[in-house]
Amino acid sequence: MKAGDPPKDELTVRLAPSVGSFGRDEWNALGGTDNPFVSHEFLTAMEDSGSVGKGTGWDPVPIAITDAADTLLGAMPSYAKGHSQGEYVFDHAWADALHRAGGQYYPKLQIAAPFTPANGPRLLLSDEKLAPHLLKGAEAVCLQNNLSSAHATFVDSGQIPLFEAGDWLIRDDIQFHWINRDYDSFDGFLGALTSRKRKDLRKERAKAVEGLRIERLSGDDIKPQHWDAFWIFYQDTGARKWGTPYLTREAFDLLSERMGDRMVLILAYADDTPIAGALNFVGSKALYGRYWGCTQDVRFLHFELCYYQAIDIAIEMGLPRVEAGAQGGHKLARGYEPVQTHSAHWLADPGFRAAVADFLERERQGVASDQLLLDERTPFKTET
Repeated sequence: MKAGDPPKDELTVRLAPSVGSFGRDEWNALGGTDNPFVSHEFLTAMEDSGSVGKGTGWDPVPIAITDAADTLLGAMPSYAKGHSQGEYVFDHAWADALHRAGGQYYPKLQIAAPFTPANGPRLLLSDEKLAPHLLKGAEAVCLQNNLSSAHATFVDSGQIPLFEAGDWLIRDDIQFHWINRDYDSFDGFLGALTSRKRKDLRKERAKAVEGLRIERLSGDDIKPQHWDAFWIFYQDTGARKWGTPYLTREAFDLLSERMGDRMVLILAYADDTPIAGALNFVGSKALYGRYWGCTQDVRFLHFELCYYQAIDIAIEMGLPRVEAGAQGGHKLARGYEPVQTHSAHWLADPGFRAAVADFLERERQGVASDQLLLDERTPFKTET
């Protein structure tokens, strides 16, 4: 694949074979420190562990901008995809519609952090003026290689205007995030809830940990035996949700080695046996809940490990929010609030683009209505 002719100002827009083909420091200088999932450490762990690459349907094809001195000025974590698995923004209906019309939806270009429904930058730029070059590069990749479309998912809201300026279609959805309003403790957070909800959450937490021991681990404190236990939990959840887990066992070792200080593993023990776990990643502005699993079904333990422990950690670390993953209306009753998320889409076929644009407009109205209804159902006390 190739991304077209270089711009006239001696910039080169090109495809690279992997994120690992770039130096860690030069990639991270563009990605920043706010979001762990666009870091060189995370993306190369996906590559080196075989979680993406040959046989996965996620073929790394990062798009890069370099100058005459081969300095990396912009990049896009991109993947050629033969399916829509592991994206959490569902486009199966679009694929079916194009196939019924005689077109071919796959392969497509996916601009994303693999298997990660967490908001973040998708255009990694030394200067926002370079954004049009990256977007045109993505479009050229599609046109020159018979890809139907390009999709940037879970785009940081601050970058949506860059995609709009490039005439990409914008799609809205809803996640549930916990917002830290300068709480000094979990009890401080509970104080913002209605009396009934406050009592419910206290009862859930007490019931969840009855007879159990909860342990938090980070950095070098996470040992291979901890990952062995968590791998069992992760496999169980992956088998039930997706058929097969997305990440390989080696991925967890590499993530721990490369960015263990940006991870918090929470384990629940019955006596000395781990029975459940949840894995979080730490950004500079958010705690990201990613994976969960268990070998024993304990009532409310999922809520404790994935939601309440995450709130505790965010308060302790002074983080503004917790992003606890995709979907899950049950988060609403536990103090997680509806927040809009965004994706951006470019479609090669004009007729298909027009049909999707019409669908997105109608869907957007529904999402806005849902947001209003959900806002009214939060468990927080209303101001009088």
